[in-house]
Amino acid sequence: MGDKKNRNILSSMHIQHAQDRENDRTDTGSFPIVRQRPKKMGGGLVSRLMTSLLIVLLCALLGFGYAIQLNNKTSTYETMSEEELTRLISETSTQVQNLQQRKTELTGQLNSLKAAANKQQEAQRIAKENEDTSGILSGRLPAVGKGVIITISQGSKERIDAATMFQLLEELRNAGVEVMALNHVRVVTSTYITETRKSLECDGQILKPPYRVKAIGDPQNLQNAVNIAGGVGSRFKVKFGAKVTVTPSESVDISETRDAEQYQYAKTVE
Repeated sequence: MGDKKNRNILSSMHIQHAQDRENDRTDTGSFPIVRQRPKKMGGGLVSRLMTSLLIVLLCALLGFGYAIQLNNKTSTYETMSEEELTRLISETSTQVQNLQQRKTELTGQLNSLKAAANKQQEAQRIAKENEDTSGILSGRLPAVGKGVIITISQGSKERIDAATMFQLLEELRNAGVEVMALNHVRVVTSTYITETRKSLECDGQILKPPYRVKAIGDPQNLQNAVNIAGGVGSRFKVKFGAKVTVTPSESVDISETRDAEQYQYAKTVE
């Protein structure tokens, strides 16, 4: 009786265990099946690595740009060619000589005024002398002297623009030009050049090619200002396809004049 009872108990336990296992299964439909998202092998690590590399690259570029900016402060003259440095020195020397000459003239006028017995008469003479000088500078009077005549043909590639023509005038000014005329227009400090639909315009006057610039000043300095390698003369030839000739002359006659400018606010000091 005892053995039979034990077998019954063991049989009941096996049956109960099998039933429990059947109930614990998750694919019976009694419970929802939750599937885990497959993990990407090393995806987060690659992303972090790329971000770090990008930050390092940006920092390197920032430092490189900063270093270039610092070096540019001292590279202005270091990058200039020998011809450019020679021209710069020549232009600076010319300006120094002009200022020294003007200082000498003013000092001489002051001394002559102090030593004159008739100071009123001497003052009138000096005023007349300065009037002639200012008349040439302002364009009221014609002028003659040694210098150069520059001829620029019409561009074969494209039409010459106002910016390059004005650059030519600026280069001549830097080279120490005293008086200039562009075609039939007397060039003064307030001269401007602009473009119309078909041509250039200078101080309200239409300019037609070939353009002719008469310039009074040191012929060698004026020639160098135009013919220097990579300068404005080369720009006329390369960009516009124009032919540029610079002819030195011992007597450049500038007969073009203009009326004295009337100022609205500035008055002469009495």
